[in-house]
Amino acid sequence: MLKEVSKNIYYLPHDETTDRPTLGYIRGKEFSVMIDSGNSKRHVDLFYNGLKERGLEPPKFVIITHWHWDHTFGIASLNSKVIANKLTNRQLKKIESWKWTDKDMKERLESGEEIEFCDKYIRLEYKDLNEIKVKTADIIFDKSLTLDLGNLHCEILLVGGPHSKDSTIVWIPEEKVLFSGDADCEGCYSGEENYNKYELARYLNILRETEFETYIHGHCEPMSKTKLINELEEELKSL
Repeated sequence: MLKEVSKNIYYLPHDETTDRPTLGYIRGKEFSVMIDSGNSKRHVDLFYNGLKERGLEPPKFVIITHWHWDHTFGIASLNSKVIANKLTNRQLKKIESWKWTDKDMKERLESGEEIEFCDKYIRLEYKDLNEIKVKTADIIFDKSLTLDLGNLHCEILLVGGPHSKDSTIVWIPEEKVLFSGDADCEGCYSGEENYNKYELARYLNILRETEFETYIHGHCEPMSKTKLINELEEELKSL
């Protein structure tokens, strides 16, 4: 189930059926790290089963790339310490107080607090809405944080971008790998899906200046830096 990028980098591929994003794993000499918590206990269990199959130890830390439900609703099922930036955690605190009845979900749709896309897939992932539990992070950072895994470093950077103001990337310089979450995607909470031209251009500049070869996205297969830059430049030209 887990795919290998290198002897130290693995990932559980995304699954569009219930909008499950890619979950990453970075194996360190001292400890290991998971990227994003997944969208449910079932998603977390699938990831952990993949670790067992490969003889990999459970992660000590889980890094959250942004607040959206598919990347965070698995937090409640984890034993690891969860790391998030302050913007992400602020939003999680807000969602932690939400009620998950059919009535409450419909009211959030009507008010615009939630969008139809997320509502649809939350209901597909959770046949029993009572199973939904939202938790905040354990370790909060401001703009950046570095984890020393012994043989590798995780550079955790709040970059923002077109998708969400709290988007965080995780760069492993020794492996030349970058986990992006959904940072390069269109925005989805502005009434309709669209790109912010300025934010896309700013994010592109960050990518150009970062030394990596493999880009692991939240909802796509991994790709090379060259292919990624070319695709995003074409997108920018079309705006």
